[in-house]
Amino acid sequence: MRVDLFSIGNFTVHTYGLMIAIGIILAVIVGMKRAPKKELVSEEVLNIAIICVVFGFIGAKILFVFENFREFLESPLSVIGSSGFVVYGGIVIGLLCVFIYCRFIKKVSFLRYIDLIFPELSLAQAFGRIGCFFAGCCYGHETNAWWGVVFPEGSFAPAGVALIPTQLLSSAGDFAIMIILMLYSRKAKKVGDVSALYLLLYGIGRFCIEFLRENTQGWFGPLTTAQFTSVLFVAASIILFIRNRVSRHSENYEEKFHSIWL
Repeated sequence: MRVDLFSIGNFTVHTYGLMIAIGIILAVIVGMKRAPKKELVSEEVLNIAIICVVFGFIGAKILFVFENFREFLESPLSVIGSSGFVVYGGIVIGLLCVFIYCRFIKKVSFLRYIDLIFPELSLAQAFGRIGCFFAGCCYGHETNAWWGVVFPEGSFAPAGVALIPTQLLSSAGDFAIMIILMLYSRKAKKVGDVSALYLLLYGIGRFCIEFLRENTQGWFGPLTTAQFTSVLFVAASIILFIRNRVSRHSENYEEKFHSIWL
């Protein structure tokens, strides 16, 4: 594994950044190709992707600062300028900005578009976690298992000891979520069901993977910040699923909901 792929003068291509770029590009391509099949506009997928990337990175950095607030108070620039990000911050802030864009600027269906993009988001996350593996961040506990990974000097993970490759486990989980959502979207009859399933699967998966990770932080008692957010994601998914089941028996409720969200 290599943290840096190559350098040309002062310009260095980092494997982490390359994997993120590949994931984003593939996600946009797949999303734009699927949009017409869902009677949605491909160009809007690109616009939403740009919003997710820009504000997602900002949100991921904000949550990283929150998790490392003491270090931030001591040296703000070192924390802000570090390569640290927290995925959940990016998801939450990115979705909030997409909601504002869909609801108030373009006046298009927020839930229909995020139903479309969540499988692609999982694809991008999967490649991002591969990037984490090459960089050595988000590593797991020490292990004696045969599948433990020894990271080299220069990566974020401790060198010379076998660690649980939580990055690859997360990546495999994200690929699995993508496939499940793609298959489920073919038969999902209610707007928001795909989004609810993403929140449920990702929330459960991230909650569990936190038990294997070494460099976790949190402000919520025995739960890490990611686990606490996972609980909120699962709760939101249950509420959304219930809303869709109830709306089957109430046309007025459905119309009212659509007037707010769609």
